[in-house]
Amino acid sequence: MKINRNIVAIICFLITSMFFAQEKTSLKLKEAINLAIEKSNEVALANTKVTTKQLELQSVKNNLYPSLKASGQYYRLTNATIDQKNKSATTSTTPTAAPKVNELMLAQLNASVPLFSGFKLKNNVKIANDLYQSQNALAENTKEEIAIRIVDLYAALYKAQKAIELLNENLKKSNQRVTDFKALEENGIIARNDLLKAQLQVAKVQLSLDEANKNVNIINYQLITLLKLPEETQLFVDESEFKNFEMINIPKDESTAISTRKDLESLRFQEKASENNIKLAKGSYYPSLNFIAGCTALNLQNVVTVKNAINFGLGVSYDFSSIFKNNTEVKIAKNKALEIKQNEDLLVDKIKIEVKNAVEDYNLALKQNLVYTQAVEQSSENYRIVKDKYDNGLSDTNDLLDADVEDLNAKINQSYTKANIIEKYYQLLNVSGQLTQTINASKN
Repeated sequence: MKINRNIVAIICFLITSMFFAQEKTSLKLKEAINLAIEKSNEVALANTKVTTKQLELQSVKNNLYPSLKASGQYYRLTNATIDQKNKSATTSTTPTAAPKVNELMLAQLNASVPLFSGFKLKNNVKIANDLYQSQNALAENTKEEIAIRIVDLYAALYKAQKAIELLNENLKKSNQRVTDFKALEENGIIARNDLLKAQLQVAKVQLSLDEANKNVNIINYQLITLLKLPEETQLFVDESEFKNFEMINIPKDESTAISTRKDLESLRFQEKASENNIKLAKGSYYPSLNFIAGCTALNLQNVVTVKNAINFGLGVSYDFSSIFKNNTEVKIAKNKALEIKQNEDLLVDKIKIEVKNAVEDYNLALKQNLVYTQAVEQSSENYRIVKDKYDNGLSDTNDLLDADVEDLNAKINQSYTKANIIEKYYQLLNVSGQLTQTINASKN
């Protein structure tokens, strides 16, 4: 008896586990976007690139600091011959034995401070800082791209799930119609052809339902992959997400996009870097000036010892060939700056078109919602009238099935428009560069 109870307990546990494993997870759109940005490999790569640029900036700044080098050498000499050229006049003519020299030790400490280098150090820092800011803007733009991708998938998942819900209701009604028609056909009230039409209608609805289920599976897999969720996770979009939705910061033209788009901001920083690169190239026309100082200690065994030999002064260098050669480098830098400027102009034109299209798509979605809301009322009433006529023998099966299809399509289209409005709204925010900012500021 005890064994049987254990078996029952295990079975109950397995059934419960299977139930919860298959339970769908409801995830708010804002939570999904933030999770995707946090887990995305693309965002992680973009952030790594930002860190790299930040380190490169620090490396360039380090060149502004003085250079301090210490060196030491020890040499073992073999049979060195020492000939002192500056012998004193009072030195005895009596020859003396040459000192035994087999060691040389040398220590040096040298410092160099850049005083002027044709503004190269200053411009290098500006270029590195501009490139860092550009990469930072690109990282923010990557977050925007991830966010709109989640929005599109989220809306698509809602549409597919809503289609399944409506198709299941229609399939149930269509199956009941087939059951009723079978009874009528068996009693000779309707022709077999009418029954076949009803059965064909069921097959069409079933095909549409299978297609919707496939779409849910594909979209769900894409979402959980982006969100880094377990593969068995089944996401569910709660319809409350589309009710009482607060729409703020709705752009009316491209002015907001021109000032806030992160990809455009990135290009503008690249343009600043290219302008400073021209100045950097021109810096080769100037000489370099450094302050140098050092200290030397030397010991030549049995001959001479030097201590505290401090030296300081200025070092100047100039490459005269740069007068002729550097002209090409300046032209290259100017051409690269022109390329970036032209790319910026192209992007501005692209942004204007994207914003215009997004505004029109959003306004169209609002109008479609009104039309499809009326269409649902009209199609429902039409189906009711046709059904009454059919029941009274005033219309045929084709009219009934057509009215049923129109009613189903109207309901599906209406459910789609709810998601379309929000999707087009977020797409408008995306092309205006305000998507992540608005989502984080919203209450939903």
